[in-house]
Amino acid sequence: MDNGVVDRPEQNRFELAIGDELALAYYKLDGDRIVLTHTEVPQALSGQGIGSRLAKGVFEQIRASGRKAVLRCSFMAGWSSRHPDYDDIVVG
Repeated sequence: MDNGVVDRPEQNRFELAIGDELALAYYKLDGDRIVLTHTEVPQALSGQGIGSRLAKGVFEQIRASGRKAVLRCSFMAGWSSRHPDYDDIVVG
């Protein structure tokens, strides 16, 4: 499933391009864990479900990679709490 979310490991972030705007989810690697630290959705895109699309894509990619997610970002933690189907990859 391609939801448009791209991992940019050289920049430690996932990106979702919407037109000329980028929604971003920053992370750092800790062994086999991806620590999600911060999410940014451009003001012009707020209220359109872009953050949720980004989160779903991020969680799908983490699951596919065999890694676990550590949630240090309040947005990602909130999204995860509403999507218990990803509890298997969340470790903190």
